[in-house]
Amino acid sequence: MSDTPTGRIIEAAIKIHRKLGPGLLESAYEACLAYELEQFGRQVQRQKAVPLVYNTVKLECGFRADLLVDREVVVEIKCKEAIQPVDEAQLRSYLRLLDLRVGRGERPQRTLRKSNLF
Repeated sequence: MSDTPTGRIIEAAIKIHRKLGPGLLESAYEACLAYELEQFGRQVQRQKAVPLVYNTVKLECGFRADLLVDREVVVEIKCKEAIQPVDEAQLRSYLRLLDLRVGRGERPQRTLRKSNLF
């Protein structure tokens, strides 16, 4: 697997899914994914605050990205059967607000495939 942040995220997500399967809370998958990525030597921030700047004022709205990997990849974990357009919009909004370009949505509830990207 690739040593890029996204390659390692995919590798770790597959490993976790194979060990734990579906049915746990997002927080459990988040903790495991953070642990696995740190084992790969990646820098991981859990529940990264996502600030909203409006008219030059930084507002705390409670937005939190599940994981920020190597200060460049936002990971959002969704434990539900179907991803809705609002879930994709949330990830895009976090990327825009954090001024980042790469994001991954992980769905541990899904049948295992090469990637559980939503």
